[in-house]
Amino acid sequence: MQIQARFAPILFSAILSAIMVSIVSAFVLLNTQGLHPGLPGQWVRSCLTIWPVAFPTVAIVAPVVRKLVARLTRQV
Repeated sequence: MQIQARFAPILFSAILSAIMVSIVSAFVLLNTQGLHPGLPGQWVRSCLTIWPVAFPTVAIVAPVVRKLVARLTRQV
């Protein structure tokens, strides 16, 4: 199964935000609470709480950042 190319920006935002939320929430939980038996469940709840904010943020911010990077790296 392949997804149509027109959905690439949305798929990019979904995947990037899911990866970032997973890594950052795990890092924060481990640093603040350390390893404990309830950590996996807490980590999943944290990801599910944060991802609905991260996904639209990435979807909105990514095009702006791409344009900024293009301007900053434009060769004269």
